[in-house]
Amino acid sequence: MLADADKRHLYDRFGHAGVSGSSGGADVSGMTDLGDIFGEIFGLGDMFGGGRRRSRAQRGADLREDLTLEFEEAVFGVEKQVKIRRHETCDKCRGTGAAPGKAPVTCRTCEGHGQVRYQQGFFSISRTCSTCQGTGTMIADPCDKCRGQGRIVAEKKIDATVPAGVEDGTRIRFSGYGEAGAFGGPAGDLYIVLHVKEHAVFEREGNQLFCVVPLSFPQATLGTEIQVRTLEGDYQLKIPEGTQSGHQFRIKNRGVPVLNGRGKGDLYVEVRVQTPGKLNKRQRELLQELEQTLRIENKPQRRSLLGKVKDIFN
Repeated sequence: MLADADKRHLYDRFGHAGVSGSSGGADVSGMTDLGDIFGEIFGLGDMFGGGRRRSRAQRGADLREDLTLEFEEAVFGVEKQVKIRRHETCDKCRGTGAAPGKAPVTCRTCEGHGQVRYQQGFFSISRTCSTCQGTGTMIADPCDKCRGQGRIVAEKKIDATVPAGVEDGTRIRFSGYGEAGAFGGPAGDLYIVLHVKEHAVFEREGNQLFCVVPLSFPQATLGTEIQVRTLEGDYQLKIPEGTQSGHQFRIKNRGVPVLNGRGKGDLYVEVRVQTPGKLNKRQRELLQELEQTLRIENKPQRRSLLGKVKDIFN
């Protein structure tokens, strides 16, 4: 081998593999494919000839729609109709992109492989075919309705069921209601994001509802029954005598239903004793008489001790 100038030259370039062929030439076909090595390690098979033919079918994109709800609709659930614009499969070519009676043809550039290979020395480099974008096929006679795209833009109305108990920002997924897939690919999903309006009376925290009801000084002192508005009708709430301003009353099962579960939250009613801003002569006289019987030492106290003031009235 060393005496042969050609063999020595091949050995210098390719090592033992360069002179292992039966003809004495470089047996490049028997060498390890660099595309396999780099493809497995670095995912570079497309550079070294390991690329694969791409499928024309592609999954459709996901869509997002925003839906505004009234407060009560979010609490009790509702049926809504949502209007969306999306790509749908062309009904004329049934998503193939080809004219009726025609079919995609083999790409002449890559001969259906989806890859174009270039030989540089013992390197075999392949690239995605720019003519067919790696699919291996072409639309020779495109559909005149979708212009070979296999999809058309259409407006669609979807009936959306909003379950009871949803909150502001809740996202509902409708599988398969997104964009139609290209050339027979699966459709994407539709995500409806809910926006809940504020209520004029109630505030919500999770499944609990909160509201504030004013009381007069005599009502709080002597006790009474008041009619409280709830989302499910009026409720008779008993106010015991000596009730302090800021006290919360709990009304069970008048809150928000548990989303996709059982049970409801509660309604918390906070009472606030209102001080009249204007008094007539008789009202002032009565309060002055009452003030003579109720003596309170107006000494500063820690905030945690203020609640003990109610003991003076017991």
